[in-house]
Amino acid sequence: MALIDRFFERAIRRGELEVIHADGTVRRFGAPDPEFPGVTMRLAPGVAGRILRDPALGAAEAFMDGGLTIERGDILALVTLFAANNRWEEGDAALRAGLASRALGWVAHRIGRVNMARRSKRNVAHHYDLSGRLYDLLLDKDRQYSCAYFTDPANSLEQAQADKKAHIAAKLALEPGMRVLDIGCGWGGMALYLHEKTGAEVLGITLSEEQLAVARQRAADAGVADKVRFELIDYRHVTGQFDRIVSVGMFEHVGTHYFRTFFRKCRELLTPEGVMLLHTIGRAGPPGVTDAFTQKYIFPGGYIPALSEIARGYEGLRFFLTDVEVLRLHYAMTLEHWYARTLAAEREITALYDARFFRMWCFYLAGCIVSFRHGGLVNYQLQFSRSRDALPLTRDYMRDAEEALRGDAPVREKLFA
Repeated sequence: MALIDRFFERAIRRGELEVIHADGTVRRFGAPDPEFPGVTMRLAPGVAGRILRDPALGAAEAFMDGGLTIERGDILALVTLFAANNRWEEGDAALRAGLASRALGWVAHRIGRVNMARRSKRNVAHHYDLSGRLYDLLLDKDRQYSCAYFTDPANSLEQAQADKKAHIAAKLALEPGMRVLDIGCGWGGMALYLHEKTGAEVLGITLSEEQLAVARQRAADAGVADKVRFELIDYRHVTGQFDRIVSVGMFEHVGTHYFRTFFRKCRELLTPEGVMLLHTIGRAGPPGVTDAFTQKYIFPGGYIPALSEIARGYEGLRFFLTDVEVLRLHYAMTLEHWYARTLAAEREITALYDARFFRMWCFYLAGCIVSFRHGGLVNYQLQFSRSRDALPLTRDYMRDAEEALRGDAPVREKLFA
């Protein structure tokens, strides 16, 4: 039995994987299971060795290059088959392969997590300055490129993203006349939403020139450019005082060496009664390593933190952690919408870039889906305050504000009655 066949045999128990080797040999692994569609993949010469040397990066690049092709199913079905057979909570060691490459990856990962300001802008541009047309095809109309909030799994992506904004806004406990800082404002959707719903004045900051241009244009088109401003600036260089800070999907790019810098700066920017809401992808388990595929092709310099690492960032700063929520499956459902839209737009995405980029993007989304549905990734929403008295004693205010924000009556009247 070939070495890679032993790898497949250990990894696949439920669901059927059929492998067509370069020499024409066909091997089958696992057993048919109605929950997992069968997958057939064909390996070109040399691909088996690439996968064995580095399972994640080797398989990804072979798929991107066309050396690993899927003849039954798709890339999501393939990675689901592996992930569902080795779920994070079950602690299965079947896929503990390529230890040498992982050790080297850990060293590179430690270096890559030194996310200096000049490197941060370059890293952000790598991903967020891609063609705006790509994101139009992928995202909802508001271009929310972060975990949505599904009050009902059957909800549309547009509804779930609108509900996400309401969920976050409710936790900010906004009041009339407040100033809000949006760190990592994306294309401006959250900042514009907060102003529209509550009248707050918002400063959104980003390191993406593409996002900045779109956000500023949106504010101008809405006639609120004097109330919702956007700047190309690193959070470390912001000055002033803000009643509220919101940061959605940015903390993953801070770098562990700068977690304390981030929290110290946020506390400094808040008024004495200020409140912050941090929304970030996180690890359900201990600190880990960014996989080589993501580091190389998707988010250079990015790192998904464990809750313990986040805690070390703010401990000792006299910054109250006032609320924690763990969103478990919401991002998996969000990503499934993005994946379906990507498949539907194959011709347009291939025309924008090429077939290799399209396959890379599919692999990226598929890998993310299974990381949230079967792996150890979740989303954390962490609320902080400088004062123990700034927020109500119970969480009822969040529910009430969220209902008002999602209702049809004038929101400001409901929130501030």
